Amino acid sequence: MTQPVRSETIKRTVVYVYTEIQDLVPTFLSHQLEDVKSIVEACEQRDYEKIQILGHNMKGVGSAYGFDAISEIGASLEQCAKERNSEKVRMLAEEVSVYLERVEVVYVQA
Repeated sequence: MTQPVRSETIKRTVVYVYTEIQDLVPTFLSHQLEDVKSIVEACEQRDYEKIQILGHNMKGVGSAYGFDAISEIGASLEQCAKERNSEKVRMLAEEVSVYLERVEVVYVQA
């Protein structure tokens, strides 16, 4: 029988975000989770145009909120959609999902 994973054993990714946008961050992260679901659905439907748009949007907004990893993955998603690489798109969607589960936001003054 496997042991349940305890939350303190999961490696967290700390992201420092300015307090000025603190109210916007939960909605931003929620939208990213919804986008991951949309990417998976689009991948199943082979809708690479939609994946490309969602990846492009992630690339643009991630760094604006201080989440550089989301921007980097978004750029990769955009490229993989252009290449019609559904396997890599699924891997990247999973990567975003795991990142969002593990991210810990710390708010700092500008």
